[in-house]
Amino acid sequence: MSQLDLETAEIRSREIMLGKPYPTTRGDDDLRMVFLFPYGHTYSLMCNGPMSLYDLVNRDTTLPAYAERAVQYDCLLHDGNRLVTPAGEPYRSIESAIAVNEADIVGVSVTNAGDLHSVFRLLDLAGIPRQTADRTPGVHPLVIGGQGGLANPEVLADYLDVVALGEAEKSLPDLIRTVHTHRASDKPAALLHEELARIPGLYVPSMYECDLAAGGGVSAVRPRGLMVPDMVCAQWLTLAELHVAHFYYPITDGTAAGVIPLLGCRHACDFCTLGVPPFREAPLEALLAYIDHLEELGVPQIIISAPTFTQYRHREQLLQRIRTYRDRAADRGIKVSTIIGSVRADEMTPAYLRDVNELGDFGHLFTELSLTQARGIITIAPEFADAELVALYGKTMPPERVDRAIDRCRETSDVINTIMLYFIIGAPGERREDRLAIADRAREIRERLGRPDASVIVKLHQFMPEPGTPAQRLPMTDPALIDGYVQEITDRLRGLVGQEAFDQNYRVRYGETNRLYLEAVCLRGDRRVGHVLEDLYDSGADLAALSREDLLDALAAHKLDFERHLRHFDEPVLPWHTVNEVDPYKEQELAAALEKRVATA
Repeated sequence: MSQLDLETAEIRSREIMLGKPYPTTRGDDDLRMVFLFPYGHTYSLMCNGPMSLYDLVNRDTTLPAYAERAVQYDCLLHDGNRLVTPAGEPYRSIESAIAVNEADIVGVSVTNAGDLHSVFRLLDLAGIPRQTADRTPGVHPLVIGGQGGLANPEVLADYLDVVALGEAEKSLPDLIRTVHTHRASDKPAALLHEELARIPGLYVPSMYECDLAAGGGVSAVRPRGLMVPDMVCAQWLTLAELHVAHFYYPITDGTAAGVIPLLGCRHACDFCTLGVPPFREAPLEALLAYIDHLEELGVPQIIISAPTFTQYRHREQLLQRIRTYRDRAADRGIKVSTIIGSVRADEMTPAYLRDVNELGDFGHLFTELSLTQARGIITIAPEFADAELVALYGKTMPPERVDRAIDRCRETSDVINTIMLYFIIGAPGERREDRLAIADRAREIRERLGRPDASVIVKLHQFMPEPGTPAQRLPMTDPALIDGYVQEITDRLRGLVGQEAFDQNYRVRYGETNRLYLEAVCLRGDRRVGHVLEDLYDSGADLAALSREDLLDALAAHKLDFERHLRHFDEPVLPWHTVNEVDPYKEQELAAALEKRVATA
């Protein structure tokens, strides 16, 4: 057996289906869909967007299709930015030895705009032509993209056949049926993209023509056919319309499994995409039954994947059920731990703290840091130290609410000894004193926690204007300046508490400047930026630590100006115009308020 065969066999041997087995009967002409994951096997199981769709395709017996998965296997070899298979063997899925490039449809997910180049790596690995123009319908797989990293899908407009916007429980089945019907007909292959463009929630870039502006951006976007819609709206579904696996991991490797208790957020901060989908809560009965099944299997770690878990109205019952499992497992000598998504300080009640206290071995999820011990950490995102900035950006967590949350931690918890704070720096309207106030808040919060062993981790993020939010047109601070801001905050904190206390009780984390150079243009670029990424990828440049000089040279080769991507976008047509649903009044109101703050400084 080949190395890939051995590894996929080993993966299959330890996977456990957390539901009824999939139907095995398939039609002779059923379509084969392969989801490509830019991660290893363990992490791929936590990618609930594509995993829930994988489960949906395999369970819906009315669909003329079945789904498989291909991950970044351990045996793959690095060749510059590419991954290659051992001995040049065909890249295969977990479920089938048939080459991935023989699939009818492949799906790729991108969670972060700075990682769009991962699509090139996956297509190269599979042996699929990168660009849409080089693929022939019916000969090469149809390539579909999705997830938050494609909030501005234009960067990969020349590389993805289709982008699914929002939740794809309806649009993906419609796409499958359309592709299946089209292939059984005598229609010209070129008509397929036009048919797909008429499906709600599917953006087909090749069906739109852009007038590109000098230096970057577009001046107009036009549909290429009378039946192609002017706008494509993201699909957000009712609770009843969502597939059940949307709320829990459908497969485990025996080490961990997770639930997603809610979707969306009750708040709509102007810079955040969490509040874009409607707020929906998973049925408690389904989650409790899932925990029961995990207990039957002895899965030792439960992940509650929800950045706003405190908004789940049934959280007490869910945590109680996990505690019951933990206690029964402990009687058998099995240790069960729980990882919880970050919480909103203004929603952190004494009852919640009591409940997580009683979990015993628990932690709050933050994937950026690799700490040996997650126990006793609460993650809070004040975003800004200044109350006026909090209010201007629509954030509902002023400093006094954060203080009350810390007081509750002190009064009701004998476990919590570490507070991780997320702050944004470099935002429009921000003053130097606003940034320095982050250091003051870190010191105040540690003192307020009132424990000699208390620690504070300050996690700094640069403000990035996300497409699809009221902040999308705002200017962006040049990432070259951010390291200096971080150093100022660090120096002030060290000066406030002294070197010894700083070393023992505080950490300031950032280290993202190089990645943000790339993310800055990917968030706001037009379809020319995709070709810049392709050039950089082919050159072997380290795209996780790209230098400013390399990026500017690559942009210049396509006559693009880096500074244009940082400016306030005041022109009427955005590169992502076709998928833009943001209320222009909210954009104008936010920009005017921030300009007023700066003018009155």
